[in-house]
Amino acid sequence: MKPHDVDAARRETLERALAEDAPHGDVTGEAYVPADAVSRVAVTAREAGVCSGLDVLAEVFALVDPAVEVLPRTADGRAVAAGTVLAEVRGPARAVLRGERVALNLLQRMCAIATTTAAHVEAVRAAGADARVTDTRKTAPGLRVFDRQAVRDGGGHNHRRGLSDAVMLKDNHWAAMGLADADGTLTASDAEVTAALRAVRARLPHTVHIEVEVDRLEQIPPVLAAGVDTIMLDNFSLADLRAGVELIGGRALVEASGGVTLETIGPIAATGVDIVSVGALTHSVRALDIGFDAVAA
Repeated sequence: MKPHDVDAARRETLERALAEDAPHGDVTGEAYVPADAVSRVAVTAREAGVCSGLDVLAEVFALVDPAVEVLPRTADGRAVAAGTVLAEVRGPARAVLRGERVALNLLQRMCAIATTTAAHVEAVRAAGADARVTDTRKTAPGLRVFDRQAVRDGGGHNHRRGLSDAVMLKDNHWAAMGLADADGTLTASDAEVTAALRAVRARLPHTVHIEVEVDRLEQIPPVLAAGVDTIMLDNFSLADLRAGVELIGGRALVEASGGVTLETIGPIAATGVDIVSVGALTHSVRALDIGFDAVAA
């Protein structure tokens, strides 16, 4: 996705979120808060974590009312202790109150993703490995652009953004191609698998990255013979991961995936894989506890 497309996606998502929360204005604020009232708010981490989303915080309030100021007190990607003021928000009280929930929801989620990612990256480093920790497409619908940013702020890397960006053949694709049965078990011969993969590559531009998922060691040779770019070893045991890395021998990138947790990512990375993809970075994080509290002007 090009930079201007990312910017447009961000803006559209934020505008829709604000419209969802206040489609016809903020009844409470407009009824009870004087039009000339001014608010000053401290956005404070109530627990330790990694900051992410300060630019999103500013974008939300800029859309609500450009008169609202967002003053960062730390930076995205920085570890913060409980009690750290992440930013101050100042401006017309009605606008601050209208943007509060949308801004805080996104900030809490992004900080949670960055914090979770940083923990996984540290576990890989503690195991003496240098594998990349990447996200997956298991993001909240509509929030992928923010989820991916938070992963980067946590020291991780992004996988393909979506289905338009790269080829990834998985068990359901094999079945749809007539090369596997309903449960994804390959029924085609090794030669047929290799031929099918080569035919795909011949039809694609040379710039398109091709990744193929396998779930057993014996599936690796025909895939490797086709000259694919990345082979994903899905739900492999540690012993089989080591065997797979040795079998591939640097002729393709090796990605490990499937049920990766904070406890298992270190040993997985230590098998020698190049990449460990972790759906849990984005699909089930708990929002970081962040306060949005008025302070004296």
